[in-house]
Amino acid sequence: MGLEGGGDSMLMVNSRTGLGEQSDVDVLAEVASGDIDAYNKIVRRYQGRLYNFVFRFVGDRETAEDIVQETFLRAFRKREEYRAIANFSTWLFTIAGNLAKSELRRRKRWRLFSLHRDEESDTGMELPDDAMLPDQVAESSLADVQIQEAIASLPDNYRQVILLRDVEGMSYHEISEIVNCPVGTVKSRVNRARLKLQQKLKNEGRDVGLEV
Repeated sequence: MGLEGGGDSMLMVNSRTGLGEQSDVDVLAEVASGDIDAYNKIVRRYQGRLYNFVFRFVGDRETAEDIVQETFLRAFRKREEYRAIANFSTWLFTIAGNLAKSELRRRKRWRLFSLHRDEESDTGMELPDDAMLPDQVAESSLADVQIQEAIASLPDNYRQVILLRDVEGMSYHEISEIVNCPVGTVKSRVNRARLKLQQKLKNEGRDVGLEV
């Protein structure tokens, strides 16, 4: 990444790392001390998970890539605030989730505007394709397509928590920090999301066995 900056803040962040890997604390300390190239370690560590989360959220490859890139840039620009962050990974997912929700809201506003224009004119306006789903990805199985479509049909607040819980494997506490609501609310949303998915997939002749 072509990043600039400096800063020498003492960092206090947590991360899940494998045996022998540098923790986020260590890597971000290097960034804060002026080793900007060290930030690439953070990018490599989280870009796959972030992309997977955002792509399933917005259903569009290019948009997901843009959001992930913007997430890393925003996190880098806030590098002098790292010491105030309790958990770096949940902070990243919070940024990415907020950007994804902003994109979905933008699509909805654009669609409403487009439909309004269509009612007033003979030609109308071509709507942006906000229905592109992972079924367009090569080599996806029919089952995966149906599940992705079912997830995409969920309300945004349900979609976000079930992706974080059942795809990313985050704890309820981590998710509560990301979505900024109590753990009990998170659990309720996850359960309701699972019920909605079960019903939709059952109606389509599938049963993924989600536990509620």
